[in-house]
Amino acid sequence: MNKKISPPHETVSQEPRLYRVVADRIQQMIRDERIAPGERLPSERDLSIKLSVSRASLREALLALELGGVVEVRSGSGVYVSEAATLEASLAEAGPGPFEVLSARRLIEAEVAAIAARMATDSAVDAILRAVEEMERQHADKSSNEQADRNFHLAIARATGNSALVGVMGYLWDQRGHLWHKLKEHFQTEELRLETLADHRRIVAAIAARDPAEAKRAMRAHLERVTRTFSRG
Repeated sequence: MNKKISPPHETVSQEPRLYRVVADRIQQMIRDERIAPGERLPSERDLSIKLSVSRASLREALLALELGGVVEVRSGSGVYVSEAATLEASLAEAGPGPFEVLSARRLIEAEVAAIAARMATDSAVDAILRAVEEMERQHADKSSNEQADRNFHLAIARATGNSALVGVMGYLWDQRGHLWHKLKEHFQTEELRLETLADHRRIVAAIAARDPAEAKRAMRAHLERVTRTFSRG
């Protein structure tokens, strides 16, 4: 008799995301230390040391708590326990953390850019350049600028000639959920937006020059800089 093998998702429980674990620890700390609604939490630096976690993981956890109404992040002031905080409530699933997505993108997109530099046709390079120019035109319109940014990264994937890579890039971009947008809301600066445009120009120049090594380096440098900026604030 053939034994039925259950699909992996039925037999293996998913590990909780790290930011959820850290968020639970922060909630427990608020309860244990009786931090009242309206009171300020320790600084991010002190919290990261106290909880023995990276600044990036801590920031993701605080954003999840903000989305859950547990804390309030006040730019330039700190993080406060919300006046309407419900510490016993479980946090809603918010998808992958922003730094988790950025880590995957650094690994995959650097290689995609290198392949694009080898495989791109002239029309594919033109499509990448048009996306950069559209980002520059829409610089003041954050919604349109975001769409042009997406088009830029997908145009690079299309330039590889590999539809599977286009699908992967579309998936990774779509993982930029509520936590990502909260992160941008608090920590994206005009300087970061201008540096992103300069990064994109360097990436397209390397692809147009058919230089895979430089295209890979430029894409990795771009995503590493975004990660540094968002993790340090």
